[in-house]
Amino acid sequence: MSRLIWNCPSDNVLELYNQHVSANHLDIGVGTGYFLDRCTFPVPNPRLVLVDLKHNSLTIARKKLARYSPLTYCQNALEPLEIDGPPFDSIGINYLLHCLPFTMQAKGIILKDLRALLNPGGVLFGTTFLYGGVKRSLLATSFFYWCNLLGIMTNKQDDVEGLKQSLARHFTESNVEIVGCGALFWGRL
Repeated sequence: MSRLIWNCPSDNVLELYNQHVSANHLDIGVGTGYFLDRCTFPVPNPRLVLVDLKHNSLTIARKKLARYSPLTYCQNALEPLEIDGPPFDSIGINYLLHCLPFTMQAKGIILKDLRALLNPGGVLFGTTFLYGGVKRSLLATSFFYWCNLLGIMTNKQDDVEGLKQSLARHFTESNVEIVGCGALFWGRL
């Protein structure tokens, strides 16, 4: 679906994980755990913490990733997260931002909150589907329309510049790469 509708192949997202996932990783909005299941951790037994708003997503991901003995938290990313233990070296927020309400500037507050969960030199990375500043096929435009109408996505005001500004505001280094309608991004402390 990523390749056909959004023109953002899953291989690109997997490469983003392989570049940035650490031995001490927090993943927020984990869904099914698809990319965590396929990425290459730098150690055999990483510290892996999963956060999602949905219990069923956490159950599926925990089973899929059982070899890593992940800790799971059912929490809302719009509220400060309460996670036991030390900060993380990497945080993944894959396909999360386009699901959150507000403008991209307001979504930047989440980036600020997540910064507090990173060790010095840590990296936050992820992907999001942007509405503005990207080329959209007719099919993608139709999907965006319906997903926004149904409340599955809230990204009509999300654009490349807004994402770049939010990352630059909260991180020392950052990068945004556009692939189709997708933005693959990272920010480092």
